[in-house]
Amino acid sequence: MSKKLFVGSLPWAMNDEALKEAFASHGNVISANIVTDRQTGRSRGFGFVEFENDSEAAAAIEALNGSEIDGRNIVVNEAKPKN
Repeated sequence: MSKKLFVGSLPWAMNDEALKEAFASHGNVISANIVTDRQTGRSRGFGFVEFENDSEAAAAIEALNGSEIDGRNIVVNEAKPKN
């Protein structure tokens, strides 16, 4: 079963492909999406990465939470389900 992660405090210039590349070394990334503003199309500074299994997602959280990407310390944790 796949596991989705929340990734916050992303650099404004980061795109979906760069986000996927940042997490790919920790497992098989199914999808990586940066959330954008509907009106301006600009990044909102956070996104979601989906891994193929729980162990890969846990490894990514352990390795990347608090790490630096382009001068910003990112936050990585398990995504909470939509209500």
